[in-house]
Amino acid sequence: MARRRKNRTHLKGGVPSDPGSAEGVPKSFIIKHGQVGPSLAQLVRDVRKVMEPNTASRLRERARNKLKDFMTLAPTLGVTHLLAFTLTDVAPSLRIIRLSAGPTLSFRIERYSLLKDITRTSRRAKSIGTVEYLTPPLLVLASFPPPSPTTPPHLTLLMKTFQTLFPPLAPKTLSLSSARRIVLISYNAERGTVDFRHYLITVKPYGVSKRVRKVLEGATAKASSSSTKGLLDLGNEKDVADFLLRKRGEPGPSSDGYESAASSASSVGGDEADAISLADDYVGRNNKRGSKRAVRLDEIGPRMELRLIKIAEGIPGKEGSVIYHEFVKKSKTQVAAQKADHAAKEKLRKQRREEQERNVERKKNLAKGAEGGDEEEGGDNEAKEMSADEEEDLEEGAWDEEEEISEGEEGSDDEDDEAEESSEDEIPRPPPKKLKARANH
Repeated sequence: MARRRKNRTHLKGGVPSDPGSAEGVPKSFIIKHGQVGPSLAQLVRDVRKVMEPNTASRLRERARNKLKDFMTLAPTLGVTHLLAFTLTDVAPSLRIIRLSAGPTLSFRIERYSLLKDITRTSRRAKSIGTVEYLTPPLLVLASFPPPSPTTPPHLTLLMKTFQTLFPPLAPKTLSLSSARRIVLISYNAERGTVDFRHYLITVKPYGVSKRVRKVLEGATAKASSSSTKGLLDLGNEKDVADFLLRKRGEPGPSSDGYESAASSASSVGGDEADAISLADDYVGRNNKRGSKRAVRLDEIGPRMELRLIKIAEGIPGKEGSVIYHEFVKKSKTQVAAQKADHAAKEKLRKQRREEQERNVERKKNLAKGAEGGDEEEGGDNEAKEMSADEEEDLEEGAWDEEEEISEGEEGSDDEDDEAEESSEDEIPRPPPKKLKARANH
């Protein structure tokens, strides 16, 4: 059996795979935090499809993973935003965290619909493939008040937060064929909520009826066999005019069964305001540059209605002062006290961090000194201590441990007795000191 050849899973040519190398392109983590149901877990997967391709679409969360784990890993991968879905006692919530210094926006999800729910209820359901998700969607902000001195500051910050979630739009360098989807963020002033919508851009021929568009674009009905796929079924029609001018199953308004030009105006693909001239070639049949086309948006989901609850400085775990809160209102004195409290906590955190860095540096220096100085300085110190000990031994007349004394060789028993008597009269000598090592001569 032939040996299977393994394909390379990294970039060839020695080019490093750095997801954060592209400048100005935001990247996101979309996770579920805590115990959530299957419906909210499916919403997380649908929102990941909206944010593709600049998101971790195959990210897997584990029960032991904490929010801090994702925030620690995010800067390494160039992630700029973290969207965390969680389930509370009141309603599902969403937090948008701007890494790595904040702010953190907390939303309550009032209502939401999944991608499959939108597809089932739509009369013109579109089969979405993978090609539409190869390019990021275009962002459209609607009904937000323009920035001005009278505009509430939290609305301006809210609008800028959604702007930073998606890549900036550059009309001069944008390829027309890459504009496949649109994300609509609209502000509802009456309810005080933000509506999140996701649409697919479709281009239709302008100024022709629906039947003529079928002839131009090809059949859209499912054929029974692959050989007849893409062909129009005219078996029940006596004439081509019956297919082009008459509504299927109904007689025409005129006596001879054909609809007039006035009655076919309702089937024209788009109004005059929707008609545009393509600046470049677009995806689809006969969508060439300069041709007049009608643009239509088909909602593909998901859909969310968000209510802003809180805006706080910093990130979870290192939150600062609260910029805005929907339900809690504080006086100026309370706000000043809160800022002072956060400043004191930040100062204490900074001092502890500096102290920890000093301790780590001190331990590193001690380790280096112990490794480098043990061999060189250790021998010199022992030699100095030994020479000092030898001088003391010589002054005090201490015995040399290496001097060998054999019994019966020098002196007799009488001399030994005299030595014992003389030693009792003299001051007793101190015991000999033990040398650590012999000096190098």
